[in-house]
Amino acid sequence: MKKTLFLAGLLMLGLAVNFSSCSKDNDENNTGGNTGGYDTEEVVTAIESLDYADFQSSWCNYMKNVAMLLYNDSHLLYESWSVGYNDGPAFAETFKNHNGNGYTSAEQCVSTIIEKMAEIANEVGEAKIGEPFDTWRAGDHVAAVLAVESWYSWHSRDDYSNNIRSIQNAYYGKYFGENETVTPQQGSLYQLIEQANPDLNRTVVNAINTAINAIQAIHNPFRNYINTVETKNAIDACASLQKVLNNQLRPVATSLGEDVLSTMVSNYVDHVVLPTYADLDASNLQLKQLVDAFAAAPSDKGFETLAQAWMDSRRPWETSESFLFGPVDELQLDPNMDSWPLDQEGIENCMKSGNFDSNQWSEGMSDEAIEAAQALRGFHTLEYLIFKDGKPRKTTK
Repeated sequence: MKKTLFLAGLLMLGLAVNFSSCSKDNDENNTGGNTGGYDTEEVVTAIESLDYADFQSSWCNYMKNVAMLLYNDSHLLYESWSVGYNDGPAFAETFKNHNGNGYTSAEQCVSTIIEKMAEIANEVGEAKIGEPFDTWRAGDHVAAVLAVESWYSWHSRDDYSNNIRSIQNAYYGKYFGENETVTPQQGSLYQLIEQANPDLNRTVVNAINTAINAIQAIHNPFRNYINTVETKNAIDACASLQKVLNNQLRPVATSLGEDVLSTMVSNYVDHVVLPTYADLDASNLQLKQLVDAFAAAPSDKGFETLAQAWMDSRRPWETSESFLFGPVDELQLDPNMDSWPLDQEGIENCMKSGNFDSNQWSEGMSDEAIEAAQALRGFHTLEYLIFKDGKPRKTTK
């Protein structure tokens, strides 16, 4: 996830919201209760000023445009690894053979793998969960709520858990399906560390599981439970995981020798990276096709179908974030697909004008212009167009 600065945007919105506790019982229904929650309805109402019923044609066309770009990006990402891009070889082969793109040894590849695992652990704890928590504690409750990623769909907690599961997949050596039992694979980093240092392996496994469980312990939706002990526990668990990966796992793993590390790198590419990106490619194609079908015949049932398809396509992306290197970085595909927060004013302008060219960019544009375009596309723009207050949108008010 590329998280752009959002405070300036909040000032433009001119929000002034006073929060008070509420005492609803079910934390799945925008609630508070005795678990420390608070009602965010005023913030949500202030932000979600558009309604499908008022912009039906533009809304459908915008969804089609964003879904097309999302599929194009995910397809390019998969092909870049599996086939190649810009007349170059497949990045998968370059990385496995560590003979290009700056890679000269298996040790260097493994160091990159673990570095990226640690980076996403840090990002989840410090930015995705920690930034809303710190902002809330600093007294800016509006900015805190709006810093929470994926709050239109109430999918924040699962996003963060899936980010940690991307670390788990990388360590266990396989892209595991949503309901699949996680077990260590032949040639995995888990197996190598278990053989070299069983105590360290138990430490890594425990740190991964602790982080996932701590995130899942946060009440849902996270936007209503920012300032809670569960949130602080999740931040601490992610920080601990990051330290274990960087300070303990990386020095041991990179010392194991080129032959075993080469095997591990090949396994990682073939059984973790490529299947993850293949699933992302396929699920975003299905999402695009369902968006096209919805635009041809809009219905409430269609919005429900799109909501499930969005969550299905979101999972492989979030479980890819421990390997944000190579084409996803070089081609700026991460911010293309996952910039947060959104530019609500820009989205409204696109909707009202029916012109969606502003969410595309090309080489030679300024960094500011590229970032502005990326804030109008990707998963979160589509999330905004499909979900409202944790539920699929309706075709009527």
